[in-house]
Amino acid sequence: MNTLPPRSGRTTWDIVKTNVFTRINALLSILWIMVLVSLDWSDLTNLRSALFGVLVLYNSLIGMYQEFKARRILDSLTVVSEGKPKVRRDGVSVEIPREEIVLGDIIEIGPGDQIVVDGEVVEASYLELDESLLTGESDAVDKQVGDELMSGSHVVAGVGAFRATKVGTDSYAAKLTSEANKFSLTKSELQAGINVVLRLVTWLMIPVGIATIWVQWHEAGDWVEAFRRMTGALVPMVPEGLVALTSLAFLMGVVRLSKQNVLVQELPAIEGLARVDVVCADKTGTLTENGMKFAEIIQVGESGGYEEVLAQLAGSDPSPNASMKAIAEAFPPANEWQIDALAPFTSAKKWSGASFVGHGNWIMGAPDVLAPGSQAAAKAEEIGATGQRVLLLGSSDTVVDSELAPGVFTPEALVVLDQRVRPEAKATLDYFAKQGVQVKVISGDNAKSVGAVIKKLGITEQEVVDARELPTDPEAFADAVEAHNVFGRVTPEQKRQMVSALQSKGHNVAMTGDGVNDVLAIKDSDIGVAMGSGAPATRAVAQVVLLDDDFGHLPSVVAEGRRVIGNIERVANFFLTKTLYSIVLALLVAIWMLPFPFETIHITLVGWFTIGIPACIMSLAPNKERARPGFLGRVMRFGIPSGLVIAVATFISYMTVFPGGEAGLDLKLQASTAALTTLLMGGCWVMITTSRPYQWWKIVLLALCCGALVVIYMLPTVLPFTDGRPVGQWFFNLDPSNASMMTTAMMIGLVEIVLIEAVWWIDGLVGGVKRKVFALRGEDC
Repeated sequence: MNTLPPRSGRTTWDIVKTNVFTRINALLSILWIMVLVSLDWSDLTNLRSALFGVLVLYNSLIGMYQEFKARRILDSLTVVSEGKPKVRRDGVSVEIPREEIVLGDIIEIGPGDQIVVDGEVVEASYLELDESLLTGESDAVDKQVGDELMSGSHVVAGVGAFRATKVGTDSYAAKLTSEANKFSLTKSELQAGINVVLRLVTWLMIPVGIATIWVQWHEAGDWVEAFRRMTGALVPMVPEGLVALTSLAFLMGVVRLSKQNVLVQELPAIEGLARVDVVCADKTGTLTENGMKFAEIIQVGESGGYEEVLAQLAGSDPSPNASMKAIAEAFPPANEWQIDALAPFTSAKKWSGASFVGHGNWIMGAPDVLAPGSQAAAKAEEIGATGQRVLLLGSSDTVVDSELAPGVFTPEALVVLDQRVRPEAKATLDYFAKQGVQVKVISGDNAKSVGAVIKKLGITEQEVVDARELPTDPEAFADAVEAHNVFGRVTPEQKRQMVSALQSKGHNVAMTGDGVNDVLAIKDSDIGVAMGSGAPATRAVAQVVLLDDDFGHLPSVVAEGRRVIGNIERVANFFLTKTLYSIVLALLVAIWMLPFPFETIHITLVGWFTIGIPACIMSLAPNKERARPGFLGRVMRFGIPSGLVIAVATFISYMTVFPGGEAGLDLKLQASTAALTTLLMGGCWVMITTSRPYQWWKIVLLALCCGALVVIYMLPTVLPFTDGRPVGQWFFNLDPSNASMMTTAMMIGLVEIVLIEAVWWIDGLVGGVKRKVFALRGEDC
């Protein structure tokens, strides 16, 4: 059996391993064990001090649940998206799932088909394969009987069959699948920025953590108190939720888009499409529907009876394209002519043909390629300007599979086909125009025909460029591609060059297409989008597949990307600020050789109501802000100064009210509560500023989080097990009863709020100046 690695690239063990055995979970687990060891187990209510350990379980379970859910959806959609190979069983050709292929199976192939297992050619009729995904060479390779086929290549012309010689993990397809991890976050600016933050935090934590452990061990009265103070200092340094929330936001995006029949094959595609500023769209199959309808025959030669010739050409094509299918539907052959030679259609040469015994050599293809400058080509261009597709039928003095073909070509008739614009295409292009995203239509069709179609879509372009007239110099070529929006007669290699040229100009490029001629361009683009009904090879290399061929889903993908980028940037501000003020505060306490002011239950209070709850909700909320580069710079520009302000303000508050090392536990707890109040005021204001601009649900969220803190401090309710203390103060080990200390802490907190507000305004001014400077340079910021 052709047993392959999971389509998602993630085994069950991979998912468990990456969600459970992480550095963050390891560090939190060690600190959690330290707290458990130091607990007084005679009173189980003391377990509240170990509540932060729930984060380990939460991070792991929520991550595994979402990945398993996303993998299940991804695998089920991939099964729908995958082409089923045709295999001969008992002399009959049947379509079967790829997993059911066994050694020795004879597999039939035609244009656009993927080679799903390794094998040896047993039948070949003008068979040409594209092996660029394996070798990097874009030229098609002729295949004859006996030649070896490698999985990962695809058919560009001709038909044939091959015998499976390697299946399952032995085939090259298995290696491709295992290497192409669908949940990879490579080329993600978000993930790259978060990794920088994590590395920075890790290096800062090492010296500060060592200093904290040494000071708290020597300053505390006993080892139990030392453990509590050490964990209170070290736990908040860990950005425990940032990575988890980032992955969760991406995975939820995959799930949301799957409900719209959008298959996201790589997580970065959600982020990447939101950053795209140029969309290159193939006309046929993307902006127009795949199916065509025969319209009329216009005679340009001297003889007649072309209907039978067209019927025979369509009947002789073993793997007809959309144009040939429309002709076959209009002219079914009454009887079959004997075929002497065939020349399958390729996008490179733009024609196909057949040589019939006793009936001559017939060729059909692009008029301006077969008969440039002729009256027939001029007539075809005139008709094509109305948006119809026009093919030229003619006879030749050369056998069609000769190297000299098409030889001396004699135009006989124009074949006119109707093509319909996708109803959703105009709204989608209008959306991109409003968002400042350029749309470039690149098609292999006649330039005038392409121009007529895009006019129906409302794209205004002064000049439709014939790609054959583009300059060969790379710099001039790039300038021409950037300056124009509509191109006709583009070869597959030129599509690839256009994508590279736009990337060389600093653009993020998305390429949409459905045909095998789009594979190279889709593969090289920043984000590749394929139609679900397109060639299997095209779907295989694309990061996003529109399973129902609805081009109108692209705005949803962009919106999902913006949701992820905008929300994770907002959430990252929470975590970076928290981590930085925790490190700086621990460092200041260590330098002054003081006991750390907070226990782990205090950190749990801060984490729940100023970071965890608001961050979790905001990471999944709607967000329509346009994606901009510079994620890491913006996060650090606000997070670092805000973290410093909170750390210094909290330390000053603690130093001001600290009663001294010989004071009783009650006074020390009151001082800790006062310092915690200053910290909470700063954390709440960071939450308030990063939530701008406000919406009703944000106001409700902020009110609930801040209100919960007030209730915990002020609720007078006393329960039988709370030792005579109000329940909120007992649970979080608070004592706000010292009015003098609390007044001092709140006064310092007000100054802290003013400084954080100033940081926010300065950050906005700096960002605005940078955007203006970059705009003057013609760049995005």
